[in-house]
Amino acid sequence: MKTFFRILWKIVSFPFRMIGRLFNAIGRWLKGRMKAFQDFFREEPEDTPLPDAFAKTVRDPSGIIEHFVALRKHLFRAVMVMVVTTSIAFTFAQQILDILAQPAGGLEALIAIDVQEPLSVLMRISLMVGFALALPFITLEVYLFIAPGLSRRSRISGLFVIPVVVLFFLGGMAFAYFMILPTAIPFLTSILGIQTQLRPSTYYSFATSIIFWLGVAFEFPVVIYILASLGILEPKTLKDQWRIAMVAIAVIAAAITPTVDPVNMSLIMAPLAILYLFSIGLAGIASRNRAKRLASQP
Repeated sequence: MKTFFRILWKIVSFPFRMIGRLFNAIGRWLKGRMKAFQDFFREEPEDTPLPDAFAKTVRDPSGIIEHFVALRKHLFRAVMVMVVTTSIAFTFAQQILDILAQPAGGLEALIAIDVQEPLSVLMRISLMVGFALALPFITLEVYLFIAPGLSRRSRISGLFVIPVVVLFFLGGMAFAYFMILPTAIPFLTSILGIQTQLRPSTYYSFATSIIFWLGVAFEFPVVIYILASLGILEPKTLKDQWRIAMVAIAVIAAAITPTVDPVNMSLIMAPLAILYLFSIGLAGIASRNRAKRLASQP
């Protein structure tokens, strides 16, 4: 009889014991993750001069293999997230296409000629929107890859760079959509008074190129701040070379702008010039912070 009740108790309590084991496993996993998280922000990397690090790498190339393995892991996760976000964008592609077509007069103003044209447009838009949606996670993976080589202070401050990168990229995309496209499209379609019939492939290729590359261009202050924080770039250099920078900005604006008229080029040059001046201020802040950090070290 005791054996019967013991077996019955094991059968009845089996689900509860399994749930308990599951919660214990989750608790151990969370505890391990928390410890790894704490160690991530507590450990200081070995401060090795660049020539010594290069010589060490030449003697023992296995360290590079470890970095490549880590890079592959981060790239794989970023690609998987982008696959998910691209699938989400593909689901809402019709609404996205309609929004992007507004500067041209809506979808009804576009006429497809080739059979595969709608599908190619659909994939292009899905990829761009998928990248924009996955950008926070992609930036996080880049941060996690380079963070082991950063100091504890730089790791903490680097976390704040992730939302800034996303905001600047989205700001550049919004500027292109609300300012550049509504100005460029009427100009391009009214040259010489010739009636222009827009094709989806050419229009969306044109629109997404401007939106994407202007979003990338808006990341310039973030790049300058990082370089100044690492001591690679000085704010005085940026101030002294402002003329060269303006020429470079004009070249970039000409490459991004689909037209050669001064109006559209000025619409792109103006924010890029403002961002350059803003970058000088950020470089100054980063340089002062780096000087204080070096002075506080024993």
